[in-house]
Amino acid sequence: MNELANRRYVLSLLFLVSMFNYIDRTIITILQEPIKHDLGLSDAQLGALTGLSFAILYSTLSLPIARWADTTIRKRLIAASVAIWSGMTALSGLATTYASLVGYRMGVAIGEAGSVPATHSIIADLYPPQSRATAIAIWGLSLPAGMAFGYLCAGALVEALGWRMTFAVFGITGLLLAPLIQFTMREPPRGRFDPPSVAATAPTTTPSMKIVLRYLWQLRTYRLLLAAAACHGYTYYAVASWSAPFYTRVHELTLTQASGYLALITGVGNAVGMYLGGRLSDYFGRGDARNRLRVVAIAMFIGMPCTLLQFLTDSLSVSVLFGTLGATLMMVFYGPVIAVPQLLVPASMRAFTTSVVVLAFGLLGLGLGPFITGLISDVLTARYGLVADSLRYAICTALFFSLLAAWLFWKASYHLPAELLARDTEDAAQRRLHDVQPTAC
Repeated sequence: MNELANRRYVLSLLFLVSMFNYIDRTIITILQEPIKHDLGLSDAQLGALTGLSFAILYSTLSLPIARWADTTIRKRLIAASVAIWSGMTALSGLATTYASLVGYRMGVAIGEAGSVPATHSIIADLYPPQSRATAIAIWGLSLPAGMAFGYLCAGALVEALGWRMTFAVFGITGLLLAPLIQFTMREPPRGRFDPPSVAATAPTTTPSMKIVLRYLWQLRTYRLLLAAAACHGYTYYAVASWSAPFYTRVHELTLTQASGYLALITGVGNAVGMYLGGRLSDYFGRGDARNRLRVVAIAMFIGMPCTLLQFLTDSLSVSVLFGTLGATLMMVFYGPVIAVPQLLVPASMRAFTTSVVVLAFGLLGLGLGPFITGLISDVLTARYGLVADSLRYAICTALFFSLLAAWLFWKASYHLPAELLARDTEDAAQRRLHDVQPTAC
Protein backbone atom coordinates (compact mmCIF):
# COMPACT_ATOMS: atom_id res chain seq x y z
CA MET A 1 0.00 0.00 0.00
CA ASN A 2 1.53 3.35 -1.05
CA GLU A 3 1.69 6.38 1.24
CA LEU A 4 -1.38 8.14 -0.15
CA ALA A 5 -3.48 4.99 0.01
CA ASN A 6 -2.32 4.26 3.56
CA ARG A 7 -3.08 7.84 4.61
CA ARG A 8 -6.62 7.57 3.29
CA TYR A 9 -7.15 4.13 4.79
CA VAL A 10 -5.92 5.15 8.24
CA LEU A 11 -8.04 8.32 8.23
CA SER A 12 -11.08 6.30 7.11
CA LEU A 13 -10.56 3.73 9.85
CA LEU A 14 -10.09 6.45 12.48
CA PHE A 15 -13.28 8.07 11.14
CA LEU A 16 -15.19 4.81 11.67
CA VAL A 17 -13.82 4.41 15.20
CA SER A 18 -14.81 7.94 16.11
CA MET A 19 -18.23 7.49 14.52
CA PHE A 20 -18.98 4.61 16.90
CA ASN A 21 -17.64 6.73 19.74
CA TYR A 22 -20.32 9.34 19.05
CA ILE A 23 -23.01 6.74 18.35
CA ASP A 24 -22.50 5.40 21.87
CA ARG A 25 -22.72 8.92 23.30
CA THR A 26 -25.80 9.80 21.25
CA ILE A 27 -28.00 6.84 22.05
CA ILE A 28 -28.02 7.66 25.77
CA THR A 29 -29.61 11.04 24.97
CA ILE A 30 -32.35 9.38 22.88
CA LEU A 31 -32.99 6.77 25.58
CA GLN A 32 -33.33 9.35 28.37
CA GLU A 33 -37.13 9.43 28.41
CA PRO A 34 -37.73 5.64 28.55
CA ILE A 35 -34.90 5.30 31.10
CA LYS A 36 -36.40 8.12 33.17
CA HIS A 37 -39.81 6.45 33.30
CA ASP A 38 -38.41 2.95 33.84
CA LEU A 39 -36.02 3.87 36.67
CA GLY A 40 -37.98 6.88 38.03
CA LEU A 41 -35.31 9.57 37.56
CA SER A 42 -35.33 13.37 37.72
CA ASP A 43 -33.91 15.72 35.07
CA ALA A 44 -30.92 16.44 37.32
CA GLN A 45 -30.19 12.71 37.56
CA LEU A 46 -30.46 12.39 33.80
CA GLY A 47 -28.09 15.32 33.39
CA ALA A 48 -25.58 13.67 35.71
CA LEU A 49 -25.97 10.38 33.84
CA THR A 50 -25.39 11.84 30.37
CA GLY A 51 -22.82 14.40 31.47
CA LEU A 52 -21.18 14.54 34.90
CA SER A 53 -20.66 10.82 35.57
CA PHE A 54 -19.17 10.40 32.10
CA ALA A 55 -17.12 13.59 32.04
CA ILE A 56 -15.30 13.10 35.35
CA LEU A 57 -13.55 9.93 34.23
CA TYR A 58 -13.38 10.77 30.52
CA SER A 59 -11.73 14.14 31.05
CA THR A 60 -9.34 13.30 33.87
CA LEU A 61 -8.18 9.95 32.48
CA SER A 62 -7.44 11.51 29.11
CA LEU A 63 -4.34 13.20 30.61
CA PRO A 64 -2.38 10.12 31.78
CA ILE A 65 -3.60 8.06 28.83
CA ALA A 66 -2.46 10.80 26.45
CA ARG A 67 1.03 10.71 27.97
CA TRP A 68 0.96 6.99 27.28
CA ALA A 69 -0.13 7.69 23.70
CA ASP A 70 2.95 9.90 23.26
CA THR A 71 5.24 6.94 24.00
CA THR A 72 3.43 3.74 23.01
CA ILE A 73 2.08 2.22 19.80
CA ARG A 74 -1.04 4.32 19.27
CA LYS A 75 -3.13 1.83 17.29
CA ARG A 76 -3.00 -0.67 20.18
CA LEU A 77 -4.31 1.96 22.55
CA ILE A 78 -7.17 2.82 20.18
CA ALA A 79 -8.08 -0.87 19.68
CA ALA A 80 -8.18 -1.48 23.44
CA SER A 81 -10.27 1.66 23.95
CA VAL A 82 -12.86 0.56 21.39
CA ALA A 83 -13.16 -2.86 23.00
CA ILE A 84 -13.68 -1.39 26.48
CA TRP A 85 -16.27 1.26 25.60
CA SER A 86 -18.25 -1.02 23.29
CA GLY A 87 -18.34 -3.76 25.88
CA MET A 88 -19.56 -1.39 28.58
CA THR A 89 -22.20 0.02 26.22
CA ALA A 90 -23.53 -3.49 25.66
CA LEU A 91 -23.58 -4.15 29.41
CA SER A 92 -25.55 -0.93 30.05
CA GLY A 93 -28.66 -2.81 28.98
CA LEU A 94 -28.34 -4.97 32.10
CA ALA A 95 -28.68 -2.01 34.50
CA THR A 96 -31.55 -2.30 36.96
CA THR A 97 -30.78 0.75 39.14
CA TYR A 98 -29.56 4.28 38.60
CA ALA A 99 -26.27 3.48 40.35
CA SER A 100 -25.53 0.49 38.12
CA LEU A 101 -26.29 2.48 34.97
CA VAL A 102 -23.96 5.25 36.14
CA GLY A 103 -21.29 2.60 36.73
CA TYR A 104 -21.60 1.27 33.19
CA ARG A 105 -21.47 4.80 31.77
CA MET A 106 -18.26 5.39 33.72
CA GLY A 107 -16.89 2.27 32.05
CA VAL A 108 -17.76 3.72 28.66
CA ALA A 109 -15.91 6.91 29.67
CA ILE A 110 -12.78 4.94 30.60
CA GLY A 111 -12.71 3.35 27.16
CA GLU A 112 -13.41 6.52 25.20
CA ALA A 113 -10.75 8.51 27.10
CA GLY A 114 -7.98 6.64 25.28
CA SER A 115 -9.16 7.05 21.72
CA VAL A 116 -9.27 10.75 20.86
CA PRO A 117 -5.79 11.99 21.92
CA ALA A 118 -4.09 9.06 20.18
CA THR A 119 -6.17 9.70 17.06
CA HIS A 120 -5.24 13.39 16.95
CA SER A 121 -1.57 12.47 17.35
CA ILE A 122 -1.74 10.05 14.41
CA ILE A 123 -3.51 12.58 12.17
CA ALA A 124 -0.84 15.18 12.98
CA ASP A 125 1.74 12.75 11.58
CA LEU A 126 -0.38 11.86 8.54
CA TYR A 127 -0.89 15.42 7.24
CA PRO A 128 1.38 18.50 7.02
CA PRO A 129 0.50 21.64 9.03
CA GLN A 130 -0.97 23.57 6.09
CA SER A 131 -3.72 20.96 5.60
CA ARG A 132 -4.01 19.57 9.11
CA ALA A 133 -7.09 21.53 10.21
CA THR A 134 -8.88 20.31 7.10
CA ALA A 135 -7.87 16.71 7.81
CA ILE A 136 -9.04 16.99 11.42
CA ALA A 137 -12.29 18.54 10.22
CA ILE A 138 -12.83 15.65 7.78
CA TRP A 139 -12.16 13.17 10.57
CA GLY A 140 -14.40 15.26 12.80
CA LEU A 141 -17.30 14.66 10.42
CA SER A 142 -17.55 11.37 12.30
CA LEU A 143 -19.28 13.36 15.03
CA PRO A 144 -22.32 14.44 13.00
CA ALA A 145 -22.29 11.15 11.10
CA GLY A 146 -22.26 9.17 14.35
CA MET A 147 -24.88 11.38 15.95
CA ALA A 148 -27.16 11.25 12.91
CA PHE A 149 -26.82 7.47 12.64
CA GLY A 150 -27.35 7.08 16.38
CA TYR A 151 -30.45 9.27 16.36
CA LEU A 152 -32.00 7.49 13.38
CA CYS A 153 -31.31 3.95 14.55
CA ALA A 154 -31.82 4.42 18.30
CA GLY A 155 -35.24 5.99 17.86
CA ALA A 156 -36.46 3.03 15.80
CA LEU A 157 -34.70 0.37 17.89
CA VAL A 158 -35.98 1.60 21.25
CA GLU A 159 -39.59 1.50 20.06
CA ALA A 160 -39.07 -1.98 18.56
CA LEU A 161 -36.76 -3.63 21.12
CA GLY A 162 -36.67 -1.39 24.20
CA TRP A 163 -33.79 0.63 25.61
CA ARG A 164 -31.92 -2.36 27.05
CA MET A 165 -31.59 -4.25 23.77
CA THR A 166 -30.71 -1.00 21.98
CA PHE A 167 -27.59 -0.70 24.15
CA ALA A 168 -26.69 -4.32 23.42
CA VAL A 169 -27.03 -3.98 19.63
CA PHE A 170 -24.76 -0.94 19.38
CA GLY A 171 -22.20 -2.24 21.87
CA ILE A 172 -21.73 -5.64 20.23
CA THR A 173 -21.43 -4.05 16.79
CA GLY A 174 -18.69 -1.71 18.01
CA LEU A 175 -16.64 -4.61 19.37
CA LEU A 176 -15.99 -5.76 15.80
CA LEU A 177 -13.77 -2.71 15.17
CA ALA A 178 -11.05 -3.63 17.69
CA PRO A 179 -9.37 -6.43 15.67
CA LEU A 180 -9.68 -4.39 12.47
CA ILE A 181 -7.63 -1.57 14.03
CA GLN A 182 -5.06 -3.86 15.59
CA PHE A 183 -4.30 -5.97 12.54
CA THR A 184 -4.82 -3.67 9.53
CA MET A 185 -3.76 -0.16 10.58
CA ARG A 186 -0.25 1.14 9.83
CA GLU A 187 0.49 4.31 11.77
CA PRO A 188 3.00 6.96 10.57
CA PRO A 189 6.30 7.90 12.28
CA ARG A 190 6.08 10.61 14.92
CA GLY A 191 6.98 14.20 14.11
CA ARG A 192 7.51 13.65 10.39
CA PHE A 193 6.27 17.17 9.49
CA ASP A 194 7.90 19.10 12.35
CA PRO A 195 9.98 22.17 11.36
CA PRO A 196 13.76 21.57 11.64
CA SER A 197 14.01 23.96 14.60
CA VAL A 198 11.40 22.01 16.54
CA ALA A 199 12.96 18.67 15.68
CA ALA A 200 16.43 19.94 16.61
CA THR A 201 15.36 21.25 19.99
CA ALA A 202 12.97 18.42 20.89
CA PRO A 203 14.03 16.43 23.96
CA THR A 204 15.63 13.05 23.24
CA THR A 205 13.29 11.49 25.80
CA THR A 206 9.61 12.13 26.39
CA PRO A 207 9.34 15.13 28.77
CA SER A 208 7.55 14.69 32.07
CA MET A 209 3.98 15.84 32.56
CA LYS A 210 5.18 18.68 34.79
CA ILE A 211 7.52 19.99 32.07
CA VAL A 212 4.83 19.74 29.40
CA LEU A 213 2.31 21.59 31.58
CA ARG A 214 4.84 24.35 32.21
CA TYR A 215 5.58 24.60 28.52
CA LEU A 216 1.89 24.83 27.63
CA TRP A 217 1.16 27.37 30.35
CA GLN A 218 3.67 29.77 28.78
CA LEU A 219 1.56 29.87 25.61
CA ARG A 220 -1.03 32.62 25.99
CA THR A 221 -2.86 31.40 22.90
CA TYR A 222 -3.22 27.98 24.46
CA ARG A 223 -4.45 29.29 27.82
CA LEU A 224 -7.16 31.34 26.14
CA LEU A 225 -8.13 28.41 23.90
CA LEU A 226 -8.64 26.22 26.95
CA ALA A 227 -10.99 28.78 28.51
CA ALA A 228 -12.86 29.20 25.22
CA ALA A 229 -13.21 25.43 24.75
CA ALA A 230 -14.58 25.05 28.27
CA CYS A 231 -17.20 27.77 27.79
CA HIS A 232 -18.29 26.55 24.38
CA GLY A 233 -18.35 22.95 25.62
CA TYR A 234 -20.88 23.96 28.29
CA THR A 235 -23.24 25.26 25.61
CA TYR A 236 -22.61 22.44 23.15
CA TYR A 237 -23.27 19.59 25.56
CA ALA A 238 -26.27 21.26 27.17
CA VAL A 239 -27.89 21.57 23.75
CA ALA A 240 -26.84 18.11 22.56
CA SER A 241 -27.95 16.30 25.71
CA TRP A 242 -31.36 17.95 26.08
CA SER A 243 -32.52 18.41 22.47
CA ALA A 244 -34.30 15.05 22.28
CA PRO A 245 -36.30 15.55 25.52
CA PHE A 246 -37.02 19.13 24.40
CA TYR A 247 -38.69 17.99 21.18
CA THR A 248 -40.63 15.19 22.83
CA ARG A 249 -41.88 17.40 25.70
CA VAL A 250 -42.35 20.83 24.09
CA HIS A 251 -43.29 19.84 20.54
CA GLU A 252 -44.86 16.51 21.63
CA LEU A 253 -43.02 14.38 19.09
CA THR A 254 -42.51 10.64 19.37
CA LEU A 255 -38.98 9.35 19.91
CA THR A 256 -38.81 8.26 16.28
CA GLN A 257 -39.96 11.67 15.04
CA ALA A 258 -37.59 13.54 17.35
CA SER A 259 -34.73 11.28 16.26
CA GLY A 260 -35.41 12.03 12.61
CA TYR A 261 -35.38 15.80 13.12
CA LEU A 262 -32.25 15.65 15.27
CA ALA A 263 -30.52 13.49 12.66
CA LEU A 264 -31.21 16.29 10.18
CA ILE A 265 -30.06 19.04 12.53
CA THR A 266 -26.86 17.32 13.64
CA GLY A 267 -26.14 15.34 10.48
CA VAL A 268 -26.40 18.30 8.13
CA GLY A 269 -25.65 21.20 10.45
CA ASN A 270 -22.68 19.78 12.33
CA ALA A 271 -21.18 18.19 9.23
CA VAL A 272 -21.26 21.40 7.20
CA GLY A 273 -20.00 23.50 10.11
CA MET A 274 -17.18 21.15 10.98
CA TYR A 275 -15.91 20.89 7.42
CA LEU A 276 -16.24 24.63 6.76
CA GLY A 277 -14.46 25.43 9.99
CA GLY A 278 -11.40 23.43 9.00
CA ARG A 279 -11.36 24.69 5.42
CA LEU A 280 -11.92 28.36 6.33
CA SER A 281 -9.34 28.22 9.10
CA ASP A 282 -6.70 26.80 6.76
CA TYR A 283 -7.64 29.12 3.87
CA PHE A 284 -7.77 32.43 5.72
CA GLY A 285 -4.99 31.42 8.10
CA ARG A 286 -2.42 31.24 5.30
CA GLY A 287 -2.39 34.99 4.90
CA ASP A 288 -2.87 35.90 8.55
CA ALA A 289 -2.54 33.30 11.32
CA ARG A 290 -5.02 35.22 13.48
CA ASN A 291 -7.80 34.26 11.07
CA ARG A 292 -7.43 30.61 12.09
CA LEU A 293 -9.27 31.53 15.29
CA ARG A 294 -11.26 34.56 14.17
CA VAL A 295 -13.43 32.47 11.85
CA VAL A 296 -14.46 30.54 14.97
CA ALA A 297 -15.29 33.67 16.95
CA ILE A 298 -17.40 35.14 14.14
CA ALA A 299 -19.33 31.88 13.72
CA MET A 300 -20.14 31.79 17.44
CA PHE A 301 -21.32 35.39 17.54
CA ILE A 302 -23.74 34.68 14.68
CA GLY A 303 -24.74 31.22 15.87
CA MET A 304 -25.90 32.09 19.38
CA PRO A 305 -29.11 33.98 18.37
CA CYS A 306 -29.92 31.24 15.83
CA THR A 307 -29.81 28.55 18.51
CA LEU A 308 -31.75 30.79 20.89
CA LEU A 309 -34.55 31.05 18.33
CA GLN A 310 -34.50 27.26 17.89
CA PHE A 311 -35.64 26.76 21.47
CA LEU A 312 -37.89 29.80 21.89
CA THR A 313 -40.10 29.49 18.80
CA ASP A 314 -43.35 27.54 18.95
CA SER A 315 -43.08 26.56 15.28
CA LEU A 316 -41.49 23.17 14.73
CA SER A 317 -40.35 24.00 11.19
CA VAL A 318 -38.73 27.27 12.31
CA SER A 319 -37.07 25.45 15.21
CA VAL A 320 -35.58 22.81 12.91
CA LEU A 321 -34.44 25.43 10.37
CA PHE A 322 -32.66 27.62 12.90
CA GLY A 323 -31.48 24.58 14.83
CA THR A 324 -29.69 23.35 11.71
CA LEU A 325 -28.16 26.79 11.09
CA GLY A 326 -27.12 27.06 14.74
CA ALA A 327 -25.61 23.56 14.69
CA THR A 328 -23.61 24.53 11.61
CA LEU A 329 -22.14 27.62 13.23
CA MET A 330 -21.62 25.88 16.57
CA MET A 331 -19.31 23.27 15.04
CA VAL A 332 -17.00 25.65 13.12
CA PHE A 333 -14.70 25.59 16.17
CA TYR A 334 -13.86 21.88 15.99
CA GLY A 335 -10.99 21.68 13.49
CA PRO A 336 -9.21 24.89 14.59
CA VAL A 337 -9.39 24.18 18.33
CA ILE A 338 -7.51 20.91 17.77
CA ALA A 339 -5.20 21.96 14.92
CA VAL A 340 -3.99 25.30 16.33
CA PRO A 341 -2.55 23.91 19.61
CA GLN A 342 -0.76 21.18 17.64
CA LEU A 343 0.96 23.89 15.58
CA LEU A 344 2.50 25.25 18.77
CA VAL A 345 4.08 22.09 20.24
CA PRO A 346 6.53 19.35 19.18
CA ALA A 347 5.38 15.83 18.34
CA SER A 348 6.29 14.46 21.77
CA MET A 349 3.60 16.67 23.35
CA ARG A 350 0.74 16.52 20.86
CA ALA A 351 -1.44 13.78 22.34
CA PHE A 352 -1.13 15.35 25.79
CA THR A 353 -1.82 18.83 24.39
CA THR A 354 -5.03 17.53 22.85
CA SER A 355 -6.05 15.74 26.04
CA VAL A 356 -5.83 18.99 28.03
CA VAL A 357 -8.19 20.60 25.50
CA VAL A 358 -10.48 17.57 25.92
CA LEU A 359 -10.26 18.03 29.69
CA ALA A 360 -11.30 21.69 29.46
CA PHE A 361 -14.05 20.99 26.93
CA GLY A 362 -15.34 17.94 28.77
CA LEU A 363 -15.05 18.72 32.46
CA LEU A 364 -16.94 22.02 32.36
CA GLY A 365 -18.85 21.33 29.16
CA LEU A 366 -19.92 17.71 29.36
CA GLY A 367 -19.63 17.56 33.13
CA LEU A 368 -21.63 20.65 34.06
CA GLY A 369 -23.64 21.63 30.96
CA PRO A 370 -26.21 18.78 30.95
CA PHE A 371 -26.30 18.51 34.76
CA ILE A 372 -26.87 22.20 35.57
CA THR A 373 -29.35 22.54 32.69
CA GLY A 374 -31.32 19.61 34.11
CA LEU A 375 -31.11 21.11 37.59
CA ILE A 376 -32.45 24.46 36.34
CA SER A 377 -35.28 22.61 34.58
CA ASP A 378 -36.21 20.85 37.84
CA VAL A 379 -36.17 24.17 39.73
CA LEU A 380 -38.34 25.92 37.13
CA THR A 381 -40.82 23.07 37.25
CA ALA A 382 -40.97 22.89 41.06
CA ARG A 383 -41.13 26.63 41.74
CA TYR A 384 -42.96 28.03 38.74
CA GLY A 385 -44.89 25.04 37.39
CA LEU A 386 -43.55 25.45 33.87
CA VAL A 387 -43.55 21.66 33.18
CA ALA A 388 -42.45 21.22 29.52
CA ASP A 389 -41.35 24.86 29.08
CA SER A 390 -38.93 24.54 31.99
CA LEU A 391 -36.53 22.67 29.73
CA ARG A 392 -36.86 25.28 26.99
CA TYR A 393 -35.68 28.10 29.27
CA ALA A 394 -33.07 25.96 31.00
CA ILE A 395 -31.37 25.25 27.67
CA CYS A 396 -31.46 28.95 26.73
CA THR A 397 -29.45 29.86 29.84
CA ALA A 398 -26.60 27.68 28.58
CA LEU A 399 -26.30 29.54 25.26
CA PHE A 400 -24.70 32.64 26.74
CA PHE A 401 -21.51 30.71 27.46
CA SER A 402 -20.87 30.60 23.71
CA LEU A 403 -20.76 34.40 23.61
CA LEU A 404 -18.00 34.34 26.20
CA ALA A 405 -16.22 31.63 24.19
CA ALA A 406 -16.39 33.79 21.04
CA TRP A 407 -14.71 36.68 22.83
CA LEU A 408 -11.97 34.35 24.17
CA PHE A 409 -11.27 32.91 20.69
CA TRP A 410 -10.94 36.43 19.29
CA LYS A 411 -8.60 37.44 22.10
CA ALA A 412 -6.48 34.29 21.57
CA SER A 413 -6.04 35.20 17.90
CA TYR A 414 -3.94 38.25 18.83
CA HIS A 415 -1.21 36.10 20.40
CA LEU A 416 -1.07 33.32 17.79
CA PRO A 417 1.28 34.88 15.16
CA ALA A 418 3.99 35.75 17.68
CA GLU A 419 3.91 32.32 19.30
CA LEU A 420 4.03 30.56 15.94
CA LEU A 421 7.05 32.70 15.04
CA ALA A 422 8.71 31.78 18.35
CA ARG A 423 8.17 28.11 17.59
CA ASP A 424 9.82 28.44 14.17
CA THR A 425 12.81 30.47 15.39
CA GLU A 426 15.54 28.11 16.56
CA ASP A 427 17.02 30.42 19.22
CA ALA A 428 13.61 31.24 20.67
CA ALA A 429 12.59 27.59 20.65
CA GLN A 430 15.77 26.68 22.50
CA ARG A 431 15.16 29.37 25.12
CA ARG A 432 11.57 28.25 25.70
CA LEU A 433 12.60 24.61 26.07
CA HIS A 434 15.40 25.63 28.43
CA ASP A 435 12.92 27.63 30.53
CA VAL A 436 10.77 24.57 31.23
CA GLN A 437 13.57 21.99 31.71
CA PRO A 438 14.71 21.44 35.29
CA THR A 439 18.11 22.96 36.07
CA ALA A 440 20.90 20.41 36.41
CA CYS A 441 22.45 20.17 39.86
